[in-house]
Amino acid sequence: MKEALIVILAVVIGLFVVAEIGLRSLFGFGNPLIYMGDEQIGYLLAPNQRTRRFGNRIEINDYSMRGSPIDKILAPSGLRVLLLGDSIANGGWWTDQTNTISALMMRSLTSSSHSNYQEVEVLNASANSWGPRNELAYLEKFGTFNAQAVVLLINTDDLFATSPTSLPVGRDRNYPDSKPPLALVEVWQRYIAKQKPIPDMKAVQNEAGDRVGINLEAIGKIQALTRHNSQFLLVMTPLLREIGEPGPRDYEIKARQRLNDFTKTQQIDYIDFLPIFNSTTNPQALYHDHIHLNLQGNKFVSEVIERSLLQRLGNISLTQSY
Repeated sequence: MKEALIVILAVVIGLFVVAEIGLRSLFGFGNPLIYMGDEQIGYLLAPNQRTRRFGNRIEINDYSMRGSPIDKILAPSGLRVLLLGDSIANGGWWTDQTNTISALMMRSLTSSSHSNYQEVEVLNASANSWGPRNELAYLEKFGTFNAQAVVLLINTDDLFATSPTSLPVGRDRNYPDSKPPLALVEVWQRYIAKQKPIPDMKAVQNEAGDRVGINLEAIGKIQALTRHNSQFLLVMTPLLREIGEPGPRDYEIKARQRLNDFTKTQQIDYIDFLPIFNSTTNPQALYHDHIHLNLQGNKFVSEVIERSLLQRLGNISLTQSY
């Protein structure tokens, strides 16, 4: 009987070890990206992290950007573009480091025969669920990094984004502030355990007032911060359900019109991908899910942004084909 118990215990421990190693090596569990709270920004990815999730490499540099380490000062002969955004710009766990919009743009601009720059950097300052006010606060804290161009990439939902808050950090399973002791613990916390309500979070989500107007004001402030030293480009991607018929919902149509009017009044260069996606064959193939883009979508968006930037930076004179 005692020997049987020892055998059972050994089998259980063996299965535990195999499961732990498998979850770590195959899926990257046990080493999630961690977040830190910030009084103005709300939250941002903790600096200097590397991990691999579901086979995709993720690197966060010392400025909480998704990307390799950078020098604060740009080389005189170089081109630097700062991409600000949420999970669409960031790419999340489903996107390898080399397949983010910023990485695709950097490779293309580096090899482009139309570019006159010896060195090209496309910085990626982004985090899941950031809105214009988070991105403005990041810019106010860190500056533009002497970028010749700043690209703000938003999606339709960002027009209704709430005020920055650090409440989810360490409380929401998607925003951990520390590494779990085991991969099995992370799987339990992320997929099995019930998410506990976060005190005061409902008040944030029910923020009163003209949210669209507040976020448009934040976009205007971002433009103002970049006006003297950088070209500013605003880009918006649609939700998957907005494509085709019946199209955006009534409140989204009104918000979109306000954004259009605002960009004209403020003289903001603006690319709306809704009509662009609607004019392509099978735009659904560009999406990873209902809002995020896959590699094909990232390539499509990066190419359009790149053409627009080259025109605005005076390196190329082309008629827009999108």
